[in-house]
Amino acid sequence: MPSQNMLPKGKRRQTVKHEYRAQRTLAQEREAALRAAGQPEEEAVSGLHDTAEFTPSSSPFAGNPGLVTSGPSGGKHPQEEQSARRYPAPKVHVEEREIQVLDDLEAEGGVRSFAAEAAAAGMRLDAYLAKAIPEISRARVVLLIDGGQVTVNGEPGRAKQKLKGGELIEIEGDPRPAPLNATPEDIPLTIVYEDDDLAVVDKTAGMMVHAGSGAPEHNRGTLVNALLHHFGADSSQVGGGLSQVGGALRPGIVHRLDKQTSGLIVVAKNDVTHRKLGEMFSEHRMRKTYVALVHGEVKGEEGTIQLPISRDLVRRIRMTTKRGGGRSAVSHWKVLERVNGAFGKFTLVEVRIETGRTHQIRVHMQAIGHPVVGDFLYGAPRRIRPAAAPAAGAGLQNRPATPSSEAESPSLERNFLHAAELEFLHPRTGKSLSLRAELPPELTGLLEQLRQG
Repeated sequence: MPSQNMLPKGKRRQTVKHEYRAQRTLAQEREAALRAAGQPEEEAVSGLHDTAEFTPSSSPFAGNPGLVTSGPSGGKHPQEEQSARRYPAPKVHVEEREIQVLDDLEAEGGVRSFAAEAAAAGMRLDAYLAKAIPEISRARVVLLIDGGQVTVNGEPGRAKQKLKGGELIEIEGDPRPAPLNATPEDIPLTIVYEDDDLAVVDKTAGMMVHAGSGAPEHNRGTLVNALLHHFGADSSQVGGGLSQVGGALRPGIVHRLDKQTSGLIVVAKNDVTHRKLGEMFSEHRMRKTYVALVHGEVKGEEGTIQLPISRDLVRRIRMTTKRGGGRSAVSHWKVLERVNGAFGKFTLVEVRIETGRTHQIRVHMQAIGHPVVGDFLYGAPRRIRPAAAPAAGAGLQNRPATPSSEAESPSLERNFLHAAELEFLHPRTGKSLSLRAELPPELTGLLEQLRQG
């Protein structure tokens, strides 16, 4: 029989396993025989040796019970307490720190200098600056840091840098983002409310709130273009909220309205107002009410639609409620009027939304089988045709006359959706503001035509 060293590695390993199992079987049989003979178990296993006998006394781990060999790598690591499992990881509660606001911080030679307070210890540089200087938003803070305009103890600061407290922080100048693609345009605006902090505009249908990041010649005719002109081509007077140093393609814009939706939209004039209005929206402290005309007769007088909304994977410009994993969305509706004429049944509803998802009202109304009139993207017909004539003798005397030609069929080249009301507390004064915009003429005209048709 060849020696084990002459065998292939795999065969040698298999031979060792067989020998080990044979020896184990013999030991078990000998152990059983000793027990049957009445010998105590200590003697039955006396032939086995404790592994401690083979541990060198010079081992660096000897006598240290806090270190064991464990885990898939077999490495040495501190022994863990026998407590609750680590998974899922426990949530770490981060204490909300009271950071002193530097209201009276003045620049000397264009540089603002101050020492980080002790409470800043352990905080990121960008988070501390956003709390200590509230007129500079966190996004603007990052712009300052990335632009090399913030130093800590004379060295360039990093957004993720952890402070220890007591560092000398210097901020040079204002944020310098890439210039806006939008340019001021003399576009008429209907201003419903305006003061030094904000403005509320009644946006017309067909106007985009803001453009994308494309070439300047494509970014024309938007609400942002009109606002830049309204507040002056040199918009530094409004604290950057609408200025070229606003750092965004949507300066001062807190929320949006779809291009073919009209109504109220609020615009911030400075960073502090912008941030506070953003918090109001995210915390559902701003009441937004819309008026919509939908196809069909909605059952009931009021209700709530609570369906998550996500992007349609087939038509990317659409949203849908039919996919899982969407963002939560809540819409409350109430019937204002029911219309039943020659063009069929319609329902005028008031909709109050708790969330502000893309196309929320349009998607929710379509999901319950009542698309918004004029909303071709979500199933509304492009032309409102006369309803089918009733059966013979079925209330003909009370039925309005059917239009005689296709040309008399009404149509709407926009959505019958209007942001009619905004209610919120002024972010600076705390004064309650309740603002309203009436339905535009093209909507009231269509509604009257449907009533009389």
